[in-house]
Order: sequence, then structure tokens, then C-alpha cells
Amino acid sequence: MTKSMHTLHAEVINLGCRVNRVESDMIERDLVRAGFSLAAADTRDVVVINTCAVTGEAEAKTRKAVRRALALPGNPLVLVTGCAVNLNAAAYESLSHRVLAEPQKTRVVSRLCSALKIDVTHLRGHAPVDMLSMARVGIKIQDGCNHRCSYCIVWKARGREQSMAVDDILRDVEEAAQRGAAEVVLTGVNLGTYHALTPAGARIDLAELLYIIAEKTTIPQIRISSIEPMDVHERLIEAMATLHQKVAPFVHLPLQSGSNATLRRMHRPYSVERVFALAEQLRAQVPQIALSTDVIAGFPGETDDEFEESLSTCKQLGFSRMHVFRFSPRPGTPAADMENQIAPELKAERALRLRVCAEQMARADALKRVGSVERAIFETGRMATLGSFHRVICDDEDFKLDVPALHQVRLHSIDEQGTLYASLCHA
Repeated sequence: MTKSMHTLHAEVINLGCRVNRVESDMIERDLVRAGFSLAAADTRDVVVINTCAVTGEAEAKTRKAVRRALALPGNPLVLVTGCAVNLNAAAYESLSHRVLAEPQKTRVVSRLCSALKIDVTHLRGHAPVDMLSMARVGIKIQDGCNHRCSYCIVWKARGREQSMAVDDILRDVEEAAQRGAAEVVLTGVNLGTYHALTPAGARIDLAELLYIIAEKTTIPQIRISSIEPMDVHERLIEAMATLHQKVAPFVHLPLQSGSNATLRRMHRPYSVERVFALAEQLRAQVPQIALSTDVIAGFPGETDDEFEESLSTCKQLGFSRMHVFRFSPRPGTPAADMENQIAPELKAERALRLRVCAEQMARADALKRVGSVERAIFETGRMATLGSFHRVICDDEDFKLDVPALHQVRLHSIDEQGTLYASLCHA
């Protein structure tokens, strides 16, 4: 039976990483362009869940999200996509006849319309596309991973590394700029391995891509998302330094552990010494750069000494922000079957100490910026995001902003909670 032509309400639930967030934004865009409404409604016709399977805990959250969606008023159709689906689609479709599993995220909307017996052409234009206007827009330029870290199953869920064509990236970036975005965030599962070929066969890596985007698009600012330490090469650092008026001074380096012994068990292909040298080089060549990271607490076999070494490494590196995760075994990975699993209470204790360290480092990095001038992306209102990724409040009395914009601000103070305050730099 064909779905009646009332306005169709959709909700997209994102679980997991930055790449998932960008893909969920793309799904929302496609839904709006097909005529679905993303506005809040008492009932939804469809719920799309972009799943995560990076840990056992993440997969449990995915199943919980599906069950919660199935219990919503109106008995919505629930479509699941993403890593968990790529690993075991049948497990989700078995939960209900209202669950569809779609591995290909580009086919989500067409799959929904087919299931609902909807002619997409009849829906187009029912919802405004300008609702997707954002100050910061993620652009996925790479997918997949060839590494096999001992705790991770993403390489199996996402497949081998692949990079998007330069022309497609330029189109997406310029489209974001024309919609009013002040910044694009380049993302990928393994971003630093980006590579493409020109028609003449020349290789384009991430560094060269930055130059091309800066030259051929009107986007005010480019930001690099998470990049593995072994993939940050001299060419990339030079590009960030050369394009410092166009590229945000920020890099997320997922350290995972500050102990070489733990890194070896994780099968991470770099050393703590390499990260120290890299941080020194970045800070020397890229003005005002901020470095953030991920750290896992309680990896199997992590001794007290290894943890203390990891904590000390983080303190010395002085990250501007640090995401702390308690190790959660993912079935199907070597780490899940390793000996010397850490007790939950000890993992929680170590995670707490890392989070306290993270708060102290964040405040210290923010404090040292007081008195300096940085670019800031304002969405609407007085709150903005600095190039260094700190949040800031503009306290000019006459400040008023109705659309996203990039402005120079002078940081003049910080409160007890670590919030930065600034004034606009007037030309």
C-alpha cells in the first residue's frame, strides 16, 4: 500500500565517530532533498540509525537505540546502517519486521522510499534545504583502514582504504561555502592516508589537497580532523604553516597510550618518542596550534607503571583536550582475548585520573591564549569556536550576529570554569 502524502517525519540518530557524524549529516541532507521533514514531531515515519561497532559497549548501545526506536509512537520504520550493520546485518533485521539493514549509506533514502512505496519525485521541495545551513560542515574525503590495531574491528567493518576524487571534494566544499559555512572539516577513517591521482598520473596527498582546496574554493577556513601520528609528515606540516591564514591551527592525534609497551600490544605503529618529536615540530612551525588526543584506560596487560608512564606522557605533551575511553573488549579482536584483562574498578579509577589531567591541560592551554588574537567561527549568538577548537564567548555589548561568520577576536580573559572571553578585532 502506498504511503499517504502527508509530510513525512524522519529522525537520524548518530552513534560513533566523527566520520559517522559527517555521514549522518549527509543522510539528513538527502532526506531533506527528498522531501522528508527533520523537524521535531510527536511521531516519526522513519528513524535512521547510523551504527557503531568499535567496541562491545558501542554495539550494545546500537542494539538499545534500535529497540528504543521500535518503541516510539507511530511504529516507525527503522533503518540501520553503518559499521555494526556491515558486520552482522541479519542480527538487526531479526529484531523486528520494521527494521531494514542497509550497508550502503548512499542508498539509505532510496531504500526507505522503496520500502514506503513512495515516488521521491512527488516529495521533492516539501521541506526547505536551507535548514541544512551550518557554520561548520564535515566533508568525508577518505574511508577504510589497512591497519589492524589489536582492539579495533573498523578495518573489517569499513574495508580497505579508499579516497574520494579531488573534483568531488571540491564540489562538496564549495557547496558548503555557498550554503554559508565558514569552515569545512576534512574527515576520514584514516585521514592521513588520503591519496588521489590527477589525470596525468601525479599523486595528490593530504598536504597537496589542502593547497588545492585553498586555491580553488571560497571556503574561509579548512580544518583537519583526526590523523594518525605516523601519517603527519613534513609536507603536511609545511602546508599547514604556509596556509595558516586558511587552515585552522588544530590537529587531533589519537595517541591511545603514552607507554611504548602498551602501544606495542595495541599494534600501534609509532613510539612515544615519535609523538614528542611531532608535537615539537608542529608547535614550532604552526602558529597557535592546539593538539588534542584519544587515550584508552585499562588496556589488557596495562601495569601500574605503564599507566603512570602514559599519564606522565599526556601531561608532558600538554594536549588542549583529551578524550578518555575505558577499554571495552570488542569480540572478534585480538585484545578481547588477551590475558591480564584489567578489572572494571581499576579501569574506572585510571580513566578518572586521566580525565582530571585532561581538564587541567585544557585550562592551561586556554589560559596561555589570553591576550592573543585568533580566528573564531560564530554560528549565531555570542558563542564561537576558535581555530584552536576552544570555545569562546564574545562579550562586546553591541555584538549582534544573525548568520554564521568567521571573525578575528582578541582573547582577554578566562573564568574559573575555563571559559574564554573575547572582543571582536575591528579593522
